[in-house]
Amino acid sequence: MSYTFTKFREADERPSRFGRLGRWVRGHRTMAATAAGITLVAAGAAAVAGVPLADAATNNEPAPPGAIRAAAFTAQSGAQTEGTNDAGGGKNVGWLAGGDWLRFDGVDLGAAGSVTTSVRIAAAHADRPGSVEVRTGSATGPLLATVPVTATGGWQSWNTRTATGTSPGGKQDVFLVLKADHKHDFVNLNWFAFSGAGAAPSTSTGASPSTAASAAPSASTPGQPAPSTSSSSAAPAPATGWVPVDQAAWKAQLDAFDKTVAQKPPAGRGRNPEFNATCTFSHMAPNDPIVFPNLPGASHMHSFFGNRATDANTTTESLFRAKDTTCEPGEDFSAYWMPTLYVDGKPVQSNMFIVYYGSLMSDTTKVVPMPNGLRLLHGDAKKQVNTPVGAQNQFYCSGGPLDGVGRSADGNFPICGDGGTVHFTMRFADCWDGKHLDSPNHKDHLTNGFNDTCPPSHPVRIPAVTLSIYFPTSGGKDMKLSSGLASSMHADAFFAWDVPAMNQRVKNCIHQAVACKSNGDF
Repeated sequence: MSYTFTKFREADERPSRFGRLGRWVRGHRTMAATAAGITLVAAGAAAVAGVPLADAATNNEPAPPGAIRAAAFTAQSGAQTEGTNDAGGGKNVGWLAGGDWLRFDGVDLGAAGSVTTSVRIAAAHADRPGSVEVRTGSATGPLLATVPVTATGGWQSWNTRTATGTSPGGKQDVFLVLKADHKHDFVNLNWFAFSGAGAAPSTSTGASPSTAASAAPSASTPGQPAPSTSSSSAAPAPATGWVPVDQAAWKAQLDAFDKTVAQKPPAGRGRNPEFNATCTFSHMAPNDPIVFPNLPGASHMHSFFGNRATDANTTTESLFRAKDTTCEPGEDFSAYWMPTLYVDGKPVQSNMFIVYYGSLMSDTTKVVPMPNGLRLLHGDAKKQVNTPVGAQNQFYCSGGPLDGVGRSADGNFPICGDGGTVHFTMRFADCWDGKHLDSPNHKDHLTNGFNDTCPPSHPVRIPAVTLSIYFPTSGGKDMKLSSGLASSMHADAFFAWDVPAMNQRVKNCIHQAVACKSNGDF
């Protein structure tokens, strides 16, 4: 069991116990394959939706025939799943805030015409209203219905809300888009459905309703969500799902790695198992090929380093086709990106972006290279909390006092003195499940090592990747990230290395616990 990447609700919200942690949490983000029916559930006063409150379903109402479980999404942004107390059990989707969305592929809406959309919701806070927009084609596509969300009495107090609209009919990709005028989580969703003259029993291209709560396990991976049919050597599936590694290509890389002979380092080198890629700024754009694949302009502004061809449509293959990088060594074709930093309204790009590949394990000889196509994400773009001196996810000063000589107007960024400049360091997880290049929340295919080992669920020890990011600014009173406060700092990596170059560095530098230069030399 992995105990990492758990997202906490705010302190005033009712939690439930998760696993053996003995901490009050509400579980991991997970993702399931799509179910074969559709029903929409949103929390809120039914009267607001034009439905008398007496007609709203109670906590004992089962999902109607043909309903789609919210946890059966094909893709998502900002969602997590958890066990539900609603009728029928299974899992609901929670932690939903304005701007989050769920996608359901191949939903059969039947004939065109008037349709009633029902959404099953639970919401705890009366001061956090919002709505669920039901759209077809994309998150900004034609609007099918707007289901209002108001408090239902708790995160597991369930009501059904409805709205009417006109359906285009036929098979459609359906999006549930969360809307709110505040930044808080405001609703849980359990299922949604369509009914009316134009509606038909809803079907989609994913799992059946009985498997919607957790994606159908594959024969070779008991208990794991069924991966998509793509691989690292074919056109990849949307990166918002379980993307399987091409096992044949991965085996070939490991076979080549086993045959790689380590070069002897100079005598007297200290123990420091790492190599690095030192990169410069490439470009900035509102794209994110991991979180928003094939959706140009869908994200906040990002600053990109490494592969110059990185855009919303980036794949493993496109990175290798470009082979155009701002990194040394030139054999690293990977893409790295982070939210853009603004000082006094102007973007400030890192002038030294170093990617360290190392190991935190005492036995470094068990580390193997990561597979090409692996996606990593660290941090939470939606985390908007104050980060005073000493807080986690802290920007600090390189040179001069670490905490600076002042703070930005919002208190979240340091103002550096004595020639110091703003700096940030973050480390990605170093244990991989050995099966997936990506996962629904872009984190669950990885976890952090613990007690000098990797857990059975993620047994493959890969290099621990650390970003050391220097900014050519001492800061200022007006500082922010494109994603918001300093607490929203995050970074992504999409790996594409020349295989012999990566293999040799892991053998030379990590296995022998010797720090190597960017060019791979000792």
